[in-house]
Amino acid sequence: MKKYIFILLPFIFWGCQKNFNNVVDSTPSSYQVSKVYGADSVMYDPSDSLMTISIGFYTSKDIQTVSANVIASDNSQLNTDPVILYDNGNFSDNGDTVRGDNIYSNKFPLSRYYPKGIYQIQYFVTDISNQTNLAAIRTFVFDNGQGNVAPVISNLVAPDTETIQSVTINIFVSVFVHDDNGLNDIKSVFFNSYIPPDGHPSSQNPIITYDDGTHGDVTAGDGIYSTYVELPSSGVPKGTFKWEFQAQDKGGLLSNKIIHYLVIK
Repeated sequence: MKKYIFILLPFIFWGCQKNFNNVVDSTPSSYQVSKVYGADSVMYDPSDSLMTISIGFYTSKDIQTVSANVIASDNSQLNTDPVILYDNGNFSDNGDTVRGDNIYSNKFPLSRYYPKGIYQIQYFVTDISNQTNLAAIRTFVFDNGQGNVAPVISNLVAPDTETIQSVTINIFVSVFVHDDNGLNDIKSVFFNSYIPPDGHPSSQNPIITYDDGTHGDVTAGDGIYSTYVELPSSGVPKGTFKWEFQAQDKGGLLSNKIIHYLVIK
């Protein structure tokens, strides 16, 4: 089993919080935090992908439930439901070593597809009056163990020809993106348009595509980036437009380039 060296972080937050803006109220309470445990950096290990989350209190008086949220470097929350922490001495299941010592723990699975960077663990306490408050925050650096690999784009969907109409029409475009480091590593997917007859770049470049279930995109998070391009009834020169599609990851690496020609009649 992989072993972690735990350190006491210099920033420990006490008591309850009045709002969730990362400023924790320092008003003393019956469940004051004594220690927030955790390594300052964690590297993904395929043989043991579980990270132990632990927080200690001076007393468990008035504590009903302790839970945590894990926030990735891209600000996405990795857990769907709160991660419940236990003081039950069940080390194999929850990572808790001693029952009743006011240290609450649980294990959380990490993935090599999670993005690298600074992560945040938010610890919450629900007291016996069913009030839930943010008790502490801890950060650590996660390394997914993957060398940065440039994304790859493919399966471009775009028309070859469009005709100017009496009203504005929408031209649908989409492109599929793959990244060995995971879709969370994608910074942007875009294309640049070059206008006939001289091929000068459009003032709207780069034109961003989306994988968020809006902007013409059907399903969020499926790697298909889409958008609509407006073709107005006037003001657009006829001829052959050159579109260059590309993706960029958060490490700055650019994908292959797909060049597409659109004839406007």
